Amino acid sequence: MVNVMNVLKSYGNKKVVDHVSLKIEKGKITSFIGPNGAGKSTLLSIISRLTVSDSGEVYIDGEAVSRTNHKELAKKLAILKQSNHLNIRLTVRDLVSFGRFPYSQGKLKTEDERLINEAIAYMELEEYENQFLDSLSGGQRQRAYIAMVLAQNTEYILLDEPLNNLDMKHSVQIMKVLRRMANELGKTILIVIHDINFASFYSDSIIAMKNGKIVRQGSTSEIIQPAVLKEIYDMDIDIRDYCQNKVCLYFG
Repeated sequence: MVNVMNVLKSYGNKKVVDHVSLKIEKGKITSFIGPNGAGKSTLLSIISRLTVSDSGEVYIDGEAVSRTNHKELAKKLAILKQSNHLNIRLTVRDLVSFGRFPYSQGKLKTEDERLINEAIAYMELEEYENQFLDSLSGGQRQRAYIAMVLAQNTEYILLDEPLNNLDMKHSVQIMKVLRRMANELGKTILIVIHDINFASFYSDSIIAMKNGKIVRQGSTSEIIQPAVLKEIYDMDIDIRDYCQNKVCLYFG
């Protein structure tokens, strides 16, 4: 379980994450939604220890993240941030192999190679695995970075806007893979996501943030409601039932 306790992060006079507390169940997909500047990405970064909070603490399975050994944390938790720019020239396979570094320290074993191959296959990147990242489309590169996170094979996976630069086909592909990882492998997946329909269709629970605070938290069916979405986004959103899911119509 992820347990966030009274976490605060300020930049100047602005409280980007404003005394946030929450608990996240294991083996589920939890999506963070809300308008730009709500604090979603910062909170995810604090949970992963990429960003240090001003106060408060994050616990994963009862252990304080701030006091966990870096190498051990990398075996428990993987994060993919929005901006992924490497200045060195790598092939897809080289990049995915980085996911095994906490275990291999650069000396890949048979088990590492197996997990690398599985991650490349999950993301349908076999035909690109020996191509350089800078020769790929933005969507193909994003799939390669997600494959790297999959290869890390952690119980907790944190993804910050993982569908950026992806077309519809590959966005659905990635969400289906994440859903299968939660269902079949018991992975705990936290996603900052822009598209509320992807959150609606693939999440178990949703955390809605606004102005650095959590305004609502609950099951997908509890959050995907007109009144709740009006509170979050300050706009009227029509909701329709489709195949036991709720579809948000916000184009009109």
